[in-house]
Amino acid sequence: MSKNKFSLFLLLPLLAQLLSCTTARYSSSEKWSDYVNPNIGSVHSRWFFYTPAAVPFGLAKLGASTNGSYGNEQGWEAVGYEDNHSSIEGFPCFHEFQIGGVMLMGITGPLKTTPGTLEQPENGYRSPFKKENEHATSGFYSVILDKYNTKVELTATDRVGFQRYTFPKSDESYILFDIGNKLGESGAVTDAYIKQVDETTVEGYVITKPEYVKKYQPDAKISMYFYAKLSKPAAGVKVFKRGEEPVSQNQISGPGACMAIAYKTSGNEQITVRIGQSYTSVENARLNYEAEARNLDFDTAKRNALNRWNEALGRIKTEGGTNDDKIKFYTGLYHALLGRGLVNDVNGAYPKNDGTTGYIPLDQKKQPVYRHYNSDAIWGGYWNLTQLWALAYPEYYSDWVKSQLSVYQETGWLGDGIANNKYVSGVGTNFTGLAIAAAYNCGIRDFDYNLGYQAAFKNETEGRNRPAGAGKLDVGAFVKRGYCPYIPSKDYFITKQEEGSVFGASHTLEYSFSSFAVAQFAKSLGKEKDYQLLSGMASNWQNIFDPETRLMRPRTVDGKFLGDFKPLAPWEGFQEGNAIQYTFYVPHEPEKLISKIGRDAFNNRLDSIFVLSRNDTFGGGKTVNAFAGIHALYNHGNQPNLHISWLFNFSGKPYLTQKWVRTICNEFYGTEGLHGYGYGQDEDQGQLGAWYVMSAIGLFDVKGLTEINPEFQTGSPLFKRIEITLNRKYHKGDKFVIETENNSAENIYIQSVQLNDKNQNSLSVPFADVVGGGTLKLKMGSQPNDNLVR
Repeated sequence: MSKNKFSLFLLLPLLAQLLSCTTARYSSSEKWSDYVNPNIGSVHSRWFFYTPAAVPFGLAKLGASTNGSYGNEQGWEAVGYEDNHSSIEGFPCFHEFQIGGVMLMGITGPLKTTPGTLEQPENGYRSPFKKENEHATSGFYSVILDKYNTKVELTATDRVGFQRYTFPKSDESYILFDIGNKLGESGAVTDAYIKQVDETTVEGYVITKPEYVKKYQPDAKISMYFYAKLSKPAAGVKVFKRGEEPVSQNQISGPGACMAIAYKTSGNEQITVRIGQSYTSVENARLNYEAEARNLDFDTAKRNALNRWNEALGRIKTEGGTNDDKIKFYTGLYHALLGRGLVNDVNGAYPKNDGTTGYIPLDQKKQPVYRHYNSDAIWGGYWNLTQLWALAYPEYYSDWVKSQLSVYQETGWLGDGIANNKYVSGVGTNFTGLAIAAAYNCGIRDFDYNLGYQAAFKNETEGRNRPAGAGKLDVGAFVKRGYCPYIPSKDYFITKQEEGSVFGASHTLEYSFSSFAVAQFAKSLGKEKDYQLLSGMASNWQNIFDPETRLMRPRTVDGKFLGDFKPLAPWEGFQEGNAIQYTFYVPHEPEKLISKIGRDAFNNRLDSIFVLSRNDTFGGGKTVNAFAGIHALYNHGNQPNLHISWLFNFSGKPYLTQKWVRTICNEFYGTEGLHGYGYGQDEDQGQLGAWYVMSAIGLFDVKGLTEINPEFQTGSPLFKRIEITLNRKYHKGDKFVIETENNSAENIYIQSVQLNDKNQNSLSVPFADVVGGGTLKLKMGSQPNDNLVR
């Protein structure tokens, strides 16, 4: 044997070992959940933000509450759990946009009947806790309650919440059901009921009136039902209204209703509560429990939840990058897969808009043919969520579309946000039609797309008799005038203004974009007349472009530009932003915008904005407020800005996109409770997290995948290798791999591009090529390559 052959022979075992290590790195047993930290960014976060004990897109969403019982006045303010709080009042089971209820708490000693406050936890049943005794990840939460020396653990299936209490030795241990009180974004309680059915069974419901339901559908209500099984027979039971004296009784009804199940416990005794949850009835809550948890213990449920998360998170596998990069990445992906939760029961029942119960047809296995979901508004979601869904979770995207179309079939209009199919328009616009069009153009077509087109076209063109919850109340003016007039008002939630609105300028830009998207839908379906109409509307943004300032400027009803124009003033014609920010809101026709401003002026202005904005962490600085950055030049903490850093791909300087996107990933995003998504910024149901995910893998489309043949623009990936698992039901390929060479903190610029072994100078990658499977290879360097173009 020659020396070379002998050396190769010796190396073979080592090569095999290395290959097996590589395989293991991407095996299904990889615990991506180890990188998830739900506490990141939880300071000043929304009610639905902190629900670690849940499965992806689940109905049962459990977490600790530090101030959820405070409620919130307008229905959107930060409330629920904050990382800097030091006491816990209980563990709610329902967390969704405008939905909150059914809070449990484990206590020992004398029974108190109010939660108490953060400032004076001793005055109620809330308990202090230490951060070192708290653990949270995707699918599981645990904490030790110091006041009661009691450990609490939470996990969930799709529709069943699990709570396990480890009590000390005590003659007065209780599991408290706080049912009849406002919680999070729930709004006021109109009715509640709780009953001890037998020694191990408790059931009930709570009916609430959320603030957004009151605004947009005043006669509607939100109902939550539960069926709870306790692992130990009760020694006694007491009921009370919050703040009143408890009495020995097995049921109670009305606002304020609470129940305490009493036990005598030995040291370290565990009692588990399994809570079937439903939005339709107590009976269906019981059915959900029977189907998912009757024979399931806590530890198995926890293991199953972690496995569900690792499968979902593992659809995008990463290698390389820093540990913080992976924590940000998988925590962001966790948030993107947590929002917009399941609505229907195991038998297909779901709440309809009119308050009755609808039923999804069942397949041959007696399973609903699709999963029905709640949804916050999709405002800005086309720059993060829908791109992520289309790429790695198309089955969810499909079900989301079907859920939206059920509202249309019932009411004749697409909803903006929906809570149990009730209208809860988050911002008064409506991009649902755009998202439906993008789904179709991405090849997701297993829904009634003719119905989808009908709904989307009506959404863009029809203003007559439009209900407030459908948003876009001024769309008739947009169609008639070619712009939405700015009509000043102190009421940002105007219920009806057909001639214009306080956000006329931003609406003009938004409706232009969504018209473009639905125009592409029309062309795909061969509807040429509609295509021509919508394409003309797509260019209406030009009607508010002021050539003198080269900024978007509100126009009033008389057609004149707004006088006393202040480009950095928020709310004056622009929703949650200002003229500087919104001038870049032409994602569907960026070349036209660049031409109007002038290419050099565009690049200089935009680059300068990022240079200056870096001093304020690309948003509101360290001010803890959801709207802290709306006065700024750039505000990454809010939806209207999220495509702007990618526009250099269209202005001849793609290396500036590579530079600034990576800088935003490194500096706006953090790994702390306060500095997670800026400082106390508005992480709406995973949108900022999803933006990080798309940017970190280096694929993004400013047009939100709305073109007939959509394309991704390429950025600067954070990782050495990214592997995306594709769904063969919707995609042709098995996986798409992104590999980077010489990638480092200094080497952020793309030097060369190779797609499926073919060199190209273009930084664009067709969506079809990505989901067709293959490999994108990027060579990185420390200096820009001016020869690469979009």
